[in-house]
Amino acid sequence: MNWSGGKDSALALYHALQNPRYHVTDLLTSVNAQYQRVSMHGVRVALLEQQAQRIGLPLTKLELPEMPGMDDYERLMKAALVPLQARGIQHAIFGDIHLEDLRYYREQQLARAGMQAVFPLWQRPTADLLREYLDLGFRAIVVCVNEKMLDASFCGRELDAEFLRDLPPEVDACGENGEYHSFVYDAPYFSAPIAVERGELVHRTYAPPAVAQSTGYQPNGPDEAASATPDPYATGFWYCDLLPA
Repeated sequence: MNWSGGKDSALALYHALQNPRYHVTDLLTSVNAQYQRVSMHGVRVALLEQQAQRIGLPLTKLELPEMPGMDDYERLMKAALVPLQARGIQHAIFGDIHLEDLRYYREQQLARAGMQAVFPLWQRPTADLLREYLDLGFRAIVVCVNEKMLDASFCGRELDAEFLRDLPPEVDACGENGEYHSFVYDAPYFSAPIAVERGELVHRTYAPPAVAQSTGYQPNGPDEAASATPDPYATGFWYCDLLPA
């Protein structure tokens, strides 16, 4: 399971666990090696590790440099997949919903490694997915918002029905276009909720990759590189720095 710690990967894992075709064995998460935070989400690795403990699955951290090129990412990902393949793992599960270019990228890269990509949420209406997520008892906090699409007041909020109602009409309900990211602190398959405290609200502005400034919250990984957005880094983000309670 390609686990980001957010609502989409959490719901995708739920459906994979319900599907008798699959036996989920591991979580794989990209992290910023320098700052020990989940890529794009800015969540501390200590909280990521608590999620893995609550799920009861081993966690592999794909540690990326602060500004990895795609060659770096693909080399490190290939190295991470080798021991998984040696154990007979043949599929990689993702929480993607609508981004065709990102799905194509994942499928092509996995095919080179002799593996198949699985997308349990693919092409489902995102408002329906978020309502299903709430009905199943998932609970999450919004930890990152793109200021081009949402203002700072959305960052640090509980991801609930009120949040969904307050979203501007042009914003995807699940943030599929990078509008926001979340941290799941309770799920139907968690052994217990994760206690967290909301810390500092932090603003970061990113230049295009070639001239990006160093920061502990720098996004990295394939999601941006595969996106059709010309300069996905060239914007500002608000982050809620969650702390283990």
